[in-house]
Amino acid sequence: MKANVIGSGIGGISAAIRLRNMGFNVNVFEKNKNPGGKLNTFKLGDYRFDAGPSLFTMPNLVDELFTMSGENPRNFFKYKKKDIHCKYYWDDGTKFTAFSDKQKFLNEAKEKFKVEDKVLTNYFLKARKKYELTKNIFLNKSLHKLSTYTNIKTIKALFKFNIYQINQTLNQVNSKELKNDYLVQIFNRYATYNGSSPYKTPGMMTLIQHLENNYGTYIPEKGMYDITNSLYELAKRIGVNFYFNSCVTGLNIKNNIVDSIEVNDGKIFKSDYIISNVDTNYFYKNIIKNQTKNIFLEQERSSSAVIYYWGMNKKFENLDLHNILFSSDYKTEFEYIFKKSKLYNDPTVYINITSKDVENDAPKNCENWFVMVNAPHNKNQNWENEVVELKKNILEKIERILKCDVEKHIQEERIYSPKNLQKNTNSFQGSLYGTSSNNILSSFLRHPNFSRKFKNLFFCGGSVHPGGGIPLCLLSSKIACDLIENSK
Repeated sequence: MKANVIGSGIGGISAAIRLRNMGFNVNVFEKNKNPGGKLNTFKLGDYRFDAGPSLFTMPNLVDELFTMSGENPRNFFKYKKKDIHCKYYWDDGTKFTAFSDKQKFLNEAKEKFKVEDKVLTNYFLKARKKYELTKNIFLNKSLHKLSTYTNIKTIKALFKFNIYQINQTLNQVNSKELKNDYLVQIFNRYATYNGSSPYKTPGMMTLIQHLENNYGTYIPEKGMYDITNSLYELAKRIGVNFYFNSCVTGLNIKNNIVDSIEVNDGKIFKSDYIISNVDTNYFYKNIIKNQTKNIFLEQERSSSAVIYYWGMNKKFENLDLHNILFSSDYKTEFEYIFKKSKLYNDPTVYINITSKDVENDAPKNCENWFVMVNAPHNKNQNWENEVVELKKNILEKIERILKCDVEKHIQEERIYSPKNLQKNTNSFQGSLYGTSSNNILSSFLRHPNFSRKFKNLFFCGGSVHPGGGIPLCLLSSKIACDLIENSK
């Protein structure tokens, strides 16, 4: 049987590996010249940068693809666990190091914020309970199939409705339970992991931090792009066919079945099953060309980002792999992003420096800075002007908080706006995670992993259930492939 995958993002490659292990002859079609989608790489002079996601959690989801293919993942893909999740900085001079070791984290919170261990341990325990109760509903299975709700585990989870705190916002839950403004801001930040606002997303989202604080954060030995590259090489070894510079332009439908796909070079490929790994809005507009009303495409878009890639001819010893410089008015920052669709003049700044851990990502005594701020999705703002003004604000903030001159050390630079993201990855309006999770129904209104109209059409990737980010994209491909297995 033949399966065709549209798009070679991390979800598409993962789906291709699973389908091949299920016995399919698999083709993957990618409009760009190399695989990866958002999870890509490039060089600026002597500096290497990861172009997309910079956080790696739940590496077991990557390892699983090797083991199911009969390979030892350590022979092809290596990573290490970080001792420090992130370093946090505030305008008033406060600093906090989020250690991966739970007791160290608690000790740091007690020393810096005078918060007793039991406050955080109770918070972590509640988050864990939410995760354990809901992972089979929200992460491991389709939310849009009745069978998901008829097994005993789901029924038990639904009976514990009160624990999910969906009638409160994430900020309300954090403010009530943590009782410390600094910690509230730290744990509010996890709303941005799916492109949402902590002042709108439900309190259930405390479970997001559980994936990081319970399982840890990691860095591949060769950088984030090695996730893409190692899985791509695995897919090729087991017999998956890749077609690059090949844009799928249409589907041929017969009796509600996708009979074949058409590619930009005029070739037609027969299909028993299709998995789309492209943004769902792009898919319906440009591939299936279906203009009928689709409630899943009408939801609020997630946030986007402006990223400055800087090759720095200096080492900054006080920084680690992940660093956050917080806005002094977090609520106003999110109001600008989601209500005003503008950049805030005092943004939260994220600095990722892979050269701290990845050899040869920067020359000796230099660093590769990935500097990102959350931004509204693209509504044709004047990004050319916006990024110039934003750079001034960012530099002033970094230099004020870190108490050092940064701008004079910038040796290389590339700037990436929501407009660039939209163009390069076909992400609708440049949103990083498809739709936001800014209301209690958002999870159910995310596009399903299957088509109700076409029996052999399925979906994976960041714009469908369960969401964006590397772990969720990998899980989306598993859900889609499980659905295919059950439909055979």
